[in-house]
Amino acid sequence: MTITVNIAEAKARLSALIEAAERGEEIILARAGVPVARIAPYAEKPKRRFGILKEMGWEGHAPYEAFEPDPDHVAWIDEPIEPPSQSPYPPPARGKK
Repeated sequence: MTITVNIAEAKARLSALIEAAERGEEIILARAGVPVARIAPYAEKPKRRFGILKEMGWEGHAPYEAFEPDPDHVAWIDEPIEPPSQSPYPPPARGKK
């Protein structure tokens, strides 16, 4: 359940709002009816499991081929980059004489 409370009222009833959050309710704090903050129950993040990739069969190294360039794109990698023959931008404006 969601409760919307103006900030002035929240200052006066903070302990009751925290108890409501402990019960699992979400409290929206509003200034002049516009939501600005949320009080929600605290939830611990799950602990990280180290070694999960090893359990899935990963041996700790990538095949050498993974670091080689794609053979379909090797040709354009070695092509030199030619500057454009004409600038796409107009020349800078000179001062009036």
